Amino acid sequence: MIRSLILAALITSGSTFAASPDQLREEFMAMMVEKHGFDATDLKRTLWQAKTRKSILEAIARPAERVKPWWEYRNSFITPARVKGGLKFWSENQETLSKAQEEFGVPPEVIVGILGVETNYGTFPLRHSVLDALHTLGFHYPRRGKFFRSELENFLLLAREEGIDPTKVMGSYAGAMGKPQFMPSSFRREAVDFDGNGQRDIWNSNVDTIGSIAHYLKKRGNWQRGEPIAARVTDHQATHDNFVDPKLKLPHRVSELRQAGVKLPEEWKDSAKTSLIKLQGKEGPEYWARLQNFRAILSYNPRNKYAMAVYQLGDAVKRVRQQQASTD
Repeated sequence: MIRSLILAALITSGSTFAASPDQLREEFMAMMVEKHGFDATDLKRTLWQAKTRKSILEAIARPAERVKPWWEYRNSFITPARVKGGLKFWSENQETLSKAQEEFGVPPEVIVGILGVETNYGTFPLRHSVLDALHTLGFHYPRRGKFFRSELENFLLLAREEGIDPTKVMGSYAGAMGKPQFMPSSFRREAVDFDGNGQRDIWNSNVDTIGSIAHYLKKRGNWQRGEPIAARVTDHQATHDNFVDPKLKLPHRVSELRQAGVKLPEEWKDSAKTSLIKLQGKEGPEYWARLQNFRAILSYNPRNKYAMAVYQLGDAVKRVRQQQASTD
């Protein structure tokens, strides 16, 4: 009796050994049955079709945003081919991009930038079973297992809600889905039926994909209609390092940076919240000032290198598009 009480106390305090993958899976299935009314036999049959993939565990241990310096990461996305693809996508989906901007305030170049970085405008092959990915990371990746089990929960729920076979859905090694690479929880919260056909299809419908990205940035990222995103700081001084914030916060006002001698675009409002970021350029450090709309892109992927690649790719496509229009 005493031994049982001690064991229970250890479990409650989190001081005992971590649960095994099999134990975690059994607890997960019991939760899905009790909380969401899944049939235990059907659920077990589905989960037993999932395969544990070593390649997925290796991939998540070395994400490009963390491993590559900024200049090398940038060169992977800001390429002539990627800009050309963005021009084609924009031209083919101009009406929908304009509709998304009107409804959510998100300009076309940002949506084009996200799609270009995420899946090369939907042309990049999705190599991993989402079920395999979330099962592998949920039960065999203790560092973030709780997060991925939550995503597996949302994935099974959306499969039931949308009438999708969970064993057939393909995505990234982290379980991100479709052209915009939404995680299952994001799909359930932010994906929209932008074409009005009764389905939220981010795998095959550019209309739903565009609307869902714009809705995500507005709802999750608090996108500010008509406001700037970021600007390069070319006159950086050592005293400006006080304004560098590697995290996602914007603790300063534009007026503070101006008073400290940081040159920012004239159209930026003094009251706008901002901070500087430092990126590793090929010839030395790059300093950028960012505003709320840069932070909105960070809500999609919380890496400064990612958000900057999205911003610069979208901006490059926009500038070439404007140049082409001026010569027509």
